[in-house]
Amino acid sequence: MADIIELKATDLAAMLCSRVCHDLINPIGAIGNGLEVLTDPTQSEMAEGARDLIASAAKQSRAKLEFARLAYGASSTSGTDIDTRECERVARVLFEIEKADLEWNVPLILLPKHKAKLFMNMLLIAAGSVPRGGVVTASISGAAGEEKFEFTSRSDPEKRQKTLVPSGSAGLLSGEPEEGFVDARGIQPFYTGLLARMTDMELSIGLENDVFFFNAVPAARMQAAE
Repeated sequence: MADIIELKATDLAAMLCSRVCHDLINPIGAIGNGLEVLTDPTQSEMAEGARDLIASAAKQSRAKLEFARLAYGASSTSGTDIDTRECERVARVLFEIEKADLEWNVPLILLPKHKAKLFMNMLLIAAGSVPRGGVVTASISGAAGEEKFEFTSRSDPEKRQKTLVPSGSAGLLSGEPEEGFVDARGIQPFYTGLLARMTDMELSIGLENDVFFFNAVPAARMQAAE
């Protein structure tokens, strides 16, 4: 069994920053392109399309920033719990730019900050299991301190795309990536696994009857079941 990779705090921060920049560079670039068209008198016939481009790119940028603030950033003072209503608000903003639909089966509760971050990062991975559209269901059950996070997804049957487990995610979640190292491309699922270990949650991910599942349960509960 390979050793779990440990990243320095500076390396983790740098890779997460790189991930955020990667997510934002295209929509922000599109806003710049649209503004160039609007300020060019020779391209007046393209003004309407440029405005649509700017509006779409601004929506994408906002969704990605809102998600990053909650899922990666401090978002609140140390030790403060996060209301699942805020998680839902950010999730619905994110799914306005995702191809999949979101079913939200989460009670109104307070989650410790790192558990809330874990839940949101799991949601992003679940969205990646249906890249051409489908339905992602997010659920939380259990008593306070013993919450179980459950995600399922199924691809749109009209799309020629099978439901999948995002490439390399299992190894990155466990802290043992197949390549033997972590880079900015894989930092988000790696960070998800780190959050799970920090909060004593056990992760399971896979496919069953063409349905993607991704669960997190308290480690104590998993050990008791064994």
